[in-house]
Amino acid sequence: MRKKLIIVSGPSGSGKTTLVKHLLSACKSPLAFSISATSRQPRANETDGVDYYFLSPELFQKKIADGDFLEYEEVYNGSFYGTLKEEVQRLWNEGKNVVFDIDVAGALTIKKQFPKESITILIRPKDIETLRERLEERASDSSKSIEERVSKAEYELQQAPLFDSVIDNDVLEVSTNQLLEKVNSFLS
Repeated sequence: MRKKLIIVSGPSGSGKTTLVKHLLSACKSPLAFSISATSRQPRANETDGVDYYFLSPELFQKKIADGDFLEYEEVYNGSFYGTLKEEVQRLWNEGKNVVFDIDVAGALTIKKQFPKESITILIRPKDIETLRERLEERASDSSKSIEERVSKAEYELQQAPLFDSVIDNDVLEVSTNQLLEKVNSFLS
């Protein structure tokens, strides 16, 4: 039997990573997190092979040319992100359903390839100003990068009708429960 794909997406700063971490710890079904690859430099608190697979821009481009990605995108100028096919296969081989924390375009690309095996869930922030505040509180991005992310968020949120489900991330406890309920229902 083919395993399932749980694709959680949303703008940078929407809270999707926090919700995914809760899902992975609370769900009774066998889940595993798909580690994305990126060509950007690691942030101070990030570890290769745990948070991302950090690849040089040259290696990332080679893997694109070799067809090694399930999906990839130049999310921000010069920064590529993608899902390696071998990562998903590794987790399926372990008997796990795969959980993704990826951008909107990547989510929709995977959904097209696996329409019956996947669910797409968009995490929507209360509003753009809240999103901007979360990005500023991280203190890991330049003001230019924050502006790029906010601008991209406005476009991403317009894609909500293309998702199977949308969760408004206003109250963390409510949002985590909604995500867990949707995933449990999808897996049953």
